[in-house]
Amino acid sequence: MKMAIVEGRWTGPIWDTHLHLDLNGRGIAAAQDFANAGGTHLCLVHKPGFPNRLPDSIGAVKDAYTGTLELARSVRREVGLDVRVILGPHPVVWEKQIHTLGLDVATELHLESVALALEFCAEGEAVALGEVGRPHYPVSEAIWSAANEQLETVMHMASQADVPIQLHVEENGAQTNAELAALCDRSGLARKRAIHHYAPSDVSGSFTHGLSSSVSMGKNSLAKIMETYRYCTSTWTMETDYLDDPARPGAVLGPKTVPKRTQTLVQDLLKDLDKGEVEDLLHHVHSFWPNTLYGEIDP
Repeated sequence: MKMAIVEGRWTGPIWDTHLHLDLNGRGIAAAQDFANAGGTHLCLVHKPGFPNRLPDSIGAVKDAYTGTLELARSVRREVGLDVRVILGPHPVVWEKQIHTLGLDVATELHLESVALALEFCAEGEAVALGEVGRPHYPVSEAIWSAANEQLETVMHMASQADVPIQLHVEENGAQTNAELAALCDRSGLARKRAIHHYAPSDVSGSFTHGLSSSVSMGKNSLAKIMETYRYCTSTWTMETDYLDDPARPGAVLGPKTVPKRTQTLVQDLLKDLDKGEVEDLLHHVHSFWPNTLYGEIDP
């Protein structure tokens, strides 16, 4: 695919690295919206069955994963997008199931679900583990401690399998990234292989501590990216975390957001850089970095 700016617009690939789809929501139509806006690639992240369809056995988890893989095949076939699938057990599912299944059973199911997702990665059906991590809301000290112990185990499993992970975590600025970096180091997972999903738009190394960032492209994201992109020490990409939830239309961000923000970023960057430098940066954001994390560059 040609990677160039033509008449002030980026004509190369545009990749949303964290998006959910649901056939009970807009499904294929949402993927078509992304494509119509200029999107070409997406990471389809497994969506847990909140609130009433949480799998309580590894068989149910496998059925749910298989549904996500089939949805990806439908998007490729009907929309023509490049879709990379990310499978894993959501940490909020684990926290909720502690109260219904008990800590030991919920943790066993969570780790079995991780192992199954890694099997799909080994078979080439999925490209990363996620979203995994820890609850993003206050929990008891005992649950928080168990969540961190479990996350270190999950990171070690991903490291052993040589699979990157997308992390669902709380919003606590650079402190969160520092804690995650320490977990990476203890588990043997390279920091760049740990992708902070729904990441703040400060992509400087002093903020990320070397983690990769899948940046939430909300309304004010571009200003901070413009301030910090020169100081990135790992990788950063763009995401919407689109939920495709019929009860919450458009949440978190709509599927057209990343293509639109990309074109706005082009205009902002051209004020400071020459055309070739902007093309090089966008090539990294929308091709080289995501392909490095999630698969080889397309032929």
